[in-house]
This record gives sequence, structure tokens and C-alpha cells, in this order.
Amino acid sequence: MIRRYLREWSVAAATLTLLLLLALVKPQFFSGQNLRDILVTKAYILIAAIGMTMVILARQIDISIGSQFAICGVLASLLAKWGLPLSLMIVGTLGAGALLGALNGALVAGLRLPSIVVTLATMVSLEQGIRWITGGEPVRNAANFQWLGLGQTAGEIVVLATSAAVLAAFAAGLRWLRAGRAIYATGSDPEAARLAGIRPAGVVFGVFVLMGVFSALAALLNGIQSTQGDPTSGQGLGLQAIAAVVVGGTAISGGRGTLFGTFVGFILLAVIGPALVFLQVEASWEKAIQGTIILVAVASDAINLRQRRNVGASLAAR
Repeated sequence: MIRRYLREWSVAAATLTLLLLLALVKPQFFSGQNLRDILVTKAYILIAAIGMTMVILARQIDISIGSQFAICGVLASLLAKWGLPLSLMIVGTLGAGALLGALNGALVAGLRLPSIVVTLATMVSLEQGIRWITGGEPVRNAANFQWLGLGQTAGEIVVLATSAAVLAAFAAGLRWLRAGRAIYATGSDPEAARLAGIRPAGVVFGVFVLMGVFSALAALLNGIQSTQGDPTSGQGLGLQAIAAVVVGGTAISGGRGTLFGTFVGFILLAVIGPALVFLQVEASWEKAIQGTIILVAVASDAINLRQRRNVGASLAAR
């Protein structure tokens, strides 16, 4: 079991080592306020990373999630500003995310276009579209949206409970449900999945729709901590989500990875920035360290994939 999930346990061990170092050197790192900043204010990144995990498991990529996130955040703020009931605001926002994801899914699964090209095009188009509609200005005065009207403490509980529930539900689904196994099978070998009765195009379409829904949910969780919808709020979200997924052990080539790995990858990357501040290291090192971690993770996957192929070729030659 440990060997099978070696990457996940390695990242978890690295995260634990960093936390123990901070406990010894800077115990104030574990203040309630700092932990809140890490877990609550960055929870939306975890939600986006959960969706990205399923996309990458299916051997695809979606770099447009930042644009989807921004559009859904602006829409949620507008719906709240117009006084719509909370339930309708949530449904409308999630529905908009699903439609944006379906657009990517239709182009990738239906027309068989490369996902990186499709999502790059939609990212640029959606970014320019939302900036044109809003004039680049945030949608303000959506005060009845902030913390869902429940107050800050209750809002924090909602954010944490929602993130934990979504993580647990989809981790179980990927492991135990047929739909989860279909995602793994499609990412491992689409042709073999097709021969096994799975429709790879349908799976690919589905994971892009789910990615849109998760982008919208991330926008809602981020939005209830604010009174405005910012059309530039999604900048960098795609890179952060992909980083958490890849660092957590999900193979960029698809078919291998877990949401447990994504979670520990998210925690490691979320802790690095605040840790550098407490250790009095220049903040500019954060992205350099994150980039190095990502590079090592991708290189490790490439080496492992090459080794498996060599083993397979050797066995076939016998």
C-alpha cells in the first residue's frame, strides 16, 4: 500500500517535516489567525484542484478555470446584488459554471481538439469578455452575499465543511464508483476503455463539466468572504490548481493519482508562502520554490513512466 502511494506519502512527510520545523523555530505560525488564513482563505484553491484532478486523471488539462472562476464570481455577486434568494443564486452560479465547462468539453470531446489549445482559447475569450462586460471594475455592494449572511465565524465553518465534504465525497467516488473507475480507465488507455464498454468521449465531456461546476463552487466559497465580484480574481488559479494536483502525485499523463495526494499537495504549497514569511525569507522565493517542486514532480513522473515502459518492453520481448 505504501509503495503504491509512495508519492502521496512522500509529500505528506515533507509537509509534516516543514510543520515540525516551524513548530520548533516559529511556534507562532500555528496561531489561530494564521491557520485560518491558510485553510479558509485558500479553500477555493482546493476545490479547483479537486476538479483539476479529475481532468488530469482523464489525460486532459484545463487552463481556463481562472476565467470560469472570475465569471462565476461576478455572476454570483450580481445575483446577490439583485436580491435573488440564496438558493437561486447558488443554483444559477453552479449552472453557469457547468455551461462553461460544457463548452470546453464539447470542443475537446466532440471535435477531438487538444484540450490545452481549446482551454487556452476559451481562457483568453472569457477573460476579455468579462472585462468588456464589467469594464474591468469589480461588482460591489453585494453585502448580503458576504458570509452568506451568517456572520464571519459561521461563514468560515461553511467554507471548511463544504471543502471537507466535497473532498471526501469525490475521493470515495473515484475509488468506489463505476464513474470514478471510468475516469482512471480513460486516462490510462482510451482505446482499452472503449473496448471495455466505456465511452471515453463521454467521460472527457463529463470531467470538463465537473471542472466548470467546481470553478463555480470555488467562486462561491471565495465570494462569501467578500462583498464584491472581481473580474481579475481568477488570475493564477489554474497554475495553483495544477501545481497541487501534480505535486500530490497525479500523473500528468493521466490514469494515476488520488485526491488524498491532491490534498497534501495543496497543504504543502499553501504552507510554503506563510512559512517563508515567518522564517523571514524574501517572499519572492515562494514561486521559485513552488516551481522547483513542480519540476521535480513532473520529472519524477516522466522517469517512472519511462521505467514502466522499459519493463513492459522487456517482458514483451521474452
